[in-house]
Formats: sequence, C-alpha cells, structure tokens
Amino acid sequence: MPASSMSHVPALPAMGVVTLLRALFKRPRRPLPSALPDIVTEYCLERLPLDEIARYRAAFGFSGERVPLTWWYLLAQRAHLATMLRPAFPFRIVGLVHMENVLEEHGLIASDEPLVLRTVLRLLPPSSSGARRCVLETTGSADGAPVFSCTSTYLIRRGERGGAKQPEVVADLPGAPLAQWTLDATAGRRYARLSGDWNPIHLYRWSARLMGMRAPIIHGMHTLATSCAALESHGGRHATRIDCRFRAPIGLGATASLSAHADTGDFVVKADARLAVTGNYLFTGTGATRLP
Repeated sequence: MPASSMSHVPALPAMGVVTLLRALFKRPRRPLPSALPDIVTEYCLERLPLDEIARYRAAFGFSGERVPLTWWYLLAQRAHLATMLRPAFPFRIVGLVHMENVLEEHGLIASDEPLVLRTVLRLLPPSSSGARRCVLETTGSADGAPVFSCTSTYLIRRGERGGAKQPEVVADLPGAPLAQWTLDATAGRRYARLSGDWNPIHLYRWSARLMGMRAPIIHGMHTLATSCAALESHGGRHATRIDCRFRAPIGLGATASLSAHADTGDFVVKADARLAVTGNYLFTGTGATRLP
C-alpha cells in the first residue's frame, strides 16, 4: 500500500484496559439480526515490536530469530477485537468461544516496515441446531504483499440440544508424546502479559467464577503456541502453517501432552487424558519471515 494511502489507515488498537472494558460491557443489539453484511476493517502497525517478539519466543522456547508463526495471532486478535467492537457487530463479545484457528505465513517483512491488517468479519448461516458462528479473516500485508493470514472461527450462540451428544472418536497418533507440560495457577496471567488478553476466565478462580466458569482455563492460543514450539523443536524446522480445532478447555493445574504424526502433519493435544486440541501443521526448509 502506498505511503499516501497508508496515512489514512488508523493505528492498530492496543489490547489495553479501555479495550478490555469496552469488550466486557458491550451489549447485544435487540432483536438480533438473522443476517449481517460483511464488516471490513483496516489497521496499521508502524513497525514490528522486536522486544515483544523476543519475550514471546523465549516464553515458549522458539529457537532462532524468526517471528514465531503463532505470534502473528497476537496482532490478528487485536484487529479481531477492534472489528467486533464496531457498532455494526450486534453481538456480545463476552461469552464468544474460540472454536477454530488457521495461521499461515506468506512472505517477508523487515522489522521497520509498516504492516497493514485487513480483517473481514463474516456471519455464518445458522447450523441445523440453531448455533451461530462468525469467521474473522485477517491478512497482514507489507508494501502490498501478504506476510501472514489468520482465520478464526467463534461460536456466538449455542444450538438447541437434540438428545445425547455422541462422543467424537479421534484416533490416537503413534509413538510416545513429543511434549508434556503442566499448567500452574499463574500460567494464564503470564500469557496475558505476553498477549494483552486479560479475559477474566484465564486469570484467577474468583474472576473465572464471575464470568460463569467453575475454574480458570488456559488460553487456547497458549496451547497452540506451546504445541507449535514443540513441533518445531522436534522437527528442526520452522512452521509456516498451523490449523487447529479447540475441542475442550484445559484448566489451570492440568497436565497436557502433545502427539504428532510426521508424515501427515496431524497433531493432538490431550489434557489429563481428555481430547483438547486437534490440528495439522506444515514445515518449510527455511523460515519465510526474516528480521534484520
């Protein structure tokens, strides 16, 4: 995007206290619409925050100097939240459930190069049970060329229950787990400091209960970042694409394990023997994102 055009693109909002309060207290519009035109936003990040990237890399054990693939979500999340705070989005933000996420790295960027994040929010048709979902697709571009893309699917409203739900069967992957980790009581707060995501359900037992949760759970993207770092460490290469489905929350205090199949790129995360995340990853021989 030419510099003259970029001057009209607003700065990417931070994940600060004001933003959090706006999200917590946003009220739905009544009556809720059955359809919604696409909501499109654009924001600009003047330069990459190298110190923040380094802290993120160290926290999860990513090696080398590349931008970790899952770090791009932190920018996309800021764009997603700013988009959902627009008056055109008629739903509450509190209570949305992050169901699926796809991250892909496409190109190069220098640390001092501006990045434009374009987000399209699309409301999906109701499912057969009446459940409502929305998809946010964010593309980060530098000088008109895509650098990364992030597609996140959120559950807005649960459907009507039509009898007992049949448990989904996911085959165990061969071999011993690649990694195992235990989440202590402060894990959610540590990730909040890295990401700016201070959702109360991840912080303390009392704050989770205020939001209707019995106990605090870890951020889904913490689990994905931990998995991505472990996959890279085991494979010795940089991940350029990772997609996942969040199937069950992982509580603070739980022990999680990661298994993967190198031939198919499939991976599974279980927490205390319960299926939590499934997904697929793709490596490249050399990192696609460079820093000077």
